[in-house]
Amino acid sequence: MVYEKPQHIETILKNLPAKAGVYLLKNGRGKIIYVGKAKRLRNRVRSYFTTQADGNSKTLRMRAEVEDIDFIITENEVKALILEETLIKKHKPRFNIELKDDKRYPYIRVGWGDAFPKVETTRRIVNDGSRYFGPYSAMWVVQKTLSDLRKAFPYLTCDRDITGDDERACLFHDIKLCNAPCIGAVSRDEYRFMIQELMHVLSGRANDVQQRLVSEMNHAAEALNFEKAAGIRDQLKAIDFITNKHKAVGKNMTDHDVIALARDDRDATVQIMFIRNGKLIGSDSRMMDNTEGESDAAVLEQFISQFYASSSNIPRELILPKEVEEARIIERWLSDKRSGSRVTIHVPQRGDKRKLVGLAQENALESLQMMRAQFEADTTKHEQAMAELQEALELPRVPNRIECFDISTTQGTAIVASRVVFVRGAPRKSEYRRFNIRSVSHSGSDDYMSMNEALTRRFLRWKNASEREREVTPDGRDKDETWRLLPDLLLIDGGKGQLSAARSVLEEFGIADRVPLASLAKRIEEIFLPGKADSVLLPRRSEALYLVQRARDEAHRFAITSHRKQRRKLGLASRLETIPGVGPKRRKVLLKHFENSIDAIKSASVAELAAVNGITKEVALNIKSHLD
Repeated sequence: MVYEKPQHIETILKNLPAKAGVYLLKNGRGKIIYVGKAKRLRNRVRSYFTTQADGNSKTLRMRAEVEDIDFIITENEVKALILEETLIKKHKPRFNIELKDDKRYPYIRVGWGDAFPKVETTRRIVNDGSRYFGPYSAMWVVQKTLSDLRKAFPYLTCDRDITGDDERACLFHDIKLCNAPCIGAVSRDEYRFMIQELMHVLSGRANDVQQRLVSEMNHAAEALNFEKAAGIRDQLKAIDFITNKHKAVGKNMTDHDVIALARDDRDATVQIMFIRNGKLIGSDSRMMDNTEGESDAAVLEQFISQFYASSSNIPRELILPKEVEEARIIERWLSDKRSGSRVTIHVPQRGDKRKLVGLAQENALESLQMMRAQFEADTTKHEQAMAELQEALELPRVPNRIECFDISTTQGTAIVASRVVFVRGAPRKSEYRRFNIRSVSHSGSDDYMSMNEALTRRFLRWKNASEREREVTPDGRDKDETWRLLPDLLLIDGGKGQLSAARSVLEEFGIADRVPLASLAKRIEEIFLPGKADSVLLPRRSEALYLVQRARDEAHRFAITSHRKQRRKLGLASRLETIPGVGPKRRKVLLKHFENSIDAIKSASVAELAAVNGITKEVALNIKSHLD
């Protein structure tokens, strides 16, 4: 796919201003497909249309659709960042990195502006005189916290107009979950004092509250008021439970968010840990969309700008795993949102903060793996992927059985082809196979010849299995089924050259019209089909693209694993080659006897070596002295 820059695009690029602002890339229908910010619009936008951008598959796909470019000049970079986030949220351009499932986190709200403040949950922060505590990772966490709090601080939950003159309190007073200011059991000042202590506990300053209660409990016990002392004891237990269920991370970490990133070829997960008043109060993971070809720093930067754009609870410090390009601009923006109170971005190299980044990174990786596992187990998505693939590639039938081949080689050494099988969208590892390539010289590699050999051997086994009677295993399965069945789609990792090599094999066996064939090129994930000049580009977030990518990646992983084993065996053998009296046969016997472990051979005694078939005592002494 050769890109030719339209003349009107060239004119726009030449006349862009060297000022801060936001640019909007549009397709032929006038739809915005990408929004970006820049310190200098001219430099940033032109970078998409240089040869340096050719290595980025996402950029290649995006610029192929660009038919027009608009821009908006802003006062400074901070204003550009704000405008970029607003436009992304409004237009949802398909090529922008996007924070998925943008949700508001739950908080605990204390209506301190009311005479008798209530304590409740909310997802919105409003400047109404109330006090807010959080954020929490989930609503159930907030509700559990409030349930525990109420045992220590029996606050109001009803809608009564509190005058203190009501005749009767509600049931909650009877079960000690409300101190009943409605009947005058406590005064307004006493109730507000209790709520103030509740807020101290929520903000991590429970020690003063606990010390006061301990003193009050002891005085009650000394005065023989054991019922009151027991009530305070229960209150202390509830406070202790609340304060201890959050993990302490350090006295100096009062108001921080720790952010880390995990990603694979297609997806990215950001983990955020909320630390308030020295304790980890919650954490959450969020998926990021359209991250292919983007740097880790760019993904983190977009997460920060989108996540905190709708948040009023801005921490004093963000702790990141690596530097982001626009760190100073983001700091200024967050400081403005925090009412002018300074916000800093810190990338720790050692110490407790670095350990917290590592913990967040580990959680992000677990979340990413869980997401992939959920996809693999989702049969609905598998069916959708196969239907999309059948339509996009014009397959004669649903690709229930996909066989994918890949070649792994390093400088022509130990060339290995792999075949993986996907049945109804899921990998069937029992049918994975490896082919050690023999026809290609180890002095140089030829992927086309290697692919030709692997496919020839695969379909030769199909031919042999078809010509002989079925042999059934004890559990009733066809012993040759993995070779007898032809794939509904034969997928090759590579471009047109690999596709041509595969096509010639199918024609040689007379099954070119029975086995649909396609190759997947890594560069921009384009699919080539026999007899068609133009490649097929599947939609970026389609289940069909996920399926073929997973098959290709699994074939590559399986080939690399086998290739490493081959190289390891060659390395073991090479260490034995220089030992006098140890030729190819004896090397093979030794490696087989000691399970390919040079360490086991080295640690074996002369008697143990001599016990190996074909190894004399003299040869055993040579082996021992050489390896020692």
